[in-house]
Amino acid sequence: MGEIVNLKRFRKRVAREQAAKDADAQRARFGQTKAERQQTQDRERKLNTMLDQHRLDEDDPA
Repeated sequence: MGEIVNLKRFRKRVAREQAAKDADAQRARFGQTKAERQQTQDRERKLNTMLDQHRLDEDDPA
């Protein structure tokens, strides 16, 4: 037989783990200096531009 699990405890544990994960992401995002934030935005903008340049058109016969 399978292991008996208290669903209330399981849900609370999952919620705590998710909250910790979200907190880490927020710390990484908001714990940056203005220069680091600007550098990250520039990098994302450059990557998105490069991706858009390599996009195939729908009317392209290839």
